[in-house]
Amino acid sequence: MTSVLQHPGYDEEKLRRVTEQTPCREAQTGLLLSLMGQPQQYSYPSIFVYGHRASGKSHVMHVLLKELELPHATISCVECVSKALLFEKMLLSLFGCEAASLLPRTPSLSDFVRVYRHQCLDSPATQTRYIVMEKAELLRDADVNLLPALLRLQELVDDNLTVILLSEITWDKFRPNTGCYEPLVLHFPDYSKGDLQQILSRDSHPSYSADFYSSYINILLGVFYSVCRDLRELHHLAALNFSKFCEPLAEGKVKESDTHKLWRNIEPHLKKAMQTVYLREVSSLQWEQMQQMEEKEAGALRGLSAHTHVELPYYSKFLLIAAYLASYNPARTDKRFFLKHHGKIKKTNFLKKNEKTSNHLLGPKPFPLDRLLAVFYSVVDSRVAPSASIFSQISSLVTLQLLTQVSHDDQLDAPKYKCAVSLDFISAISRTVNFDIVKYLYDFL
Repeated sequence: MTSVLQHPGYDEEKLRRVTEQTPCREAQTGLLLSLMGQPQQYSYPSIFVYGHRASGKSHVMHVLLKELELPHATISCVECVSKALLFEKMLLSLFGCEAASLLPRTPSLSDFVRVYRHQCLDSPATQTRYIVMEKAELLRDADVNLLPALLRLQELVDDNLTVILLSEITWDKFRPNTGCYEPLVLHFPDYSKGDLQQILSRDSHPSYSADFYSSYINILLGVFYSVCRDLRELHHLAALNFSKFCEPLAEGKVKESDTHKLWRNIEPHLKKAMQTVYLREVSSLQWEQMQQMEEKEAGALRGLSAHTHVELPYYSKFLLIAAYLASYNPARTDKRFFLKHHGKIKKTNFLKKNEKTSNHLLGPKPFPLDRLLAVFYSVVDSRVAPSASIFSQISSLVTLQLLTQVSHDDQLDAPKYKCAVSLDFISAISRTVNFDIVKYLYDFL
């Protein structure tokens, strides 16, 4: 039984709700509460909270500020791509839309401080106001004066205000070279295996006992803990595979206490799911539908595997389509497929049409980069200017092993690639962008 937080100035019932909603984070929650102090007291100007992804930083801050009913503004540095959006969101959350409308079109830091001070005269603070900056590491790419100003914003606006920065990197890598006000640093360690077991077991299924679901989580962590300790990903995997774990129970083949038989049933399924950890290639519903298809078509290669539904950026899909066409179509057929007035293609004297060998049987052929781009600009359904983004997406496809680079890096001529995906795979990708790839394959003429 975890001890309930205690702090003067806050209602015990509210502190009890905070304790219930922040399992395995009692020490960090209590330390944060001590740093924040009582509502009417001046708090520390800035606090820097860091820890790996899904270690509870945002959740603990959200629960504290919401349950204790403290005035706050939660800012996502991913969404606020400019200073104007950042300042507007702060004023909107703390003072309302009228305060945000007082900012000029392109506000400076001094404009924000002026409007904030003016609002403080109209509504002075009776308790500490908080500004929580999520993904704060993105502030390093912002204006050089923004981060130092946020760290001492309490002094600039002359108000009872605390700025809390949430980041995945340490303060040593965060600190600007020009120097700044040093915040209080608080670390959120990763969840241990026991912590993950306790947190994930809280989401027990109403149709089954809590002990049964806890044994399922124990099996799940036994498989995935060595490769994945991300709470959000493990929560997704637990929800995704629970129905498969319960199948023998629903069919009446085993009892809840037959853990060994349940494990033997779910083991191959979990090992298969390990191949797609973090990828989120399919939704839970799609995964269940595909498992049903595979069971009906056992032993046959009909339908598409989970890997076929890999999610790619829009232009990466067309790059992969172009790579497949360049690999399996002879170069001399490009004019026929991609030019309006192509004329006729002359047949070679030594190869008649009814005797031509299928390129799909021979395998993918290498192609140069310029041919890939030429086919890409022909098949994409909008005008795309050549940019670094296109070339970086080609590198990403190579990293994902969807393309293979067959030329050496030290060659002076253009790099050459081969497409490394199957026809079923590229057909599924083509359907997502409404492109009929069969019409552009020489083997299917």
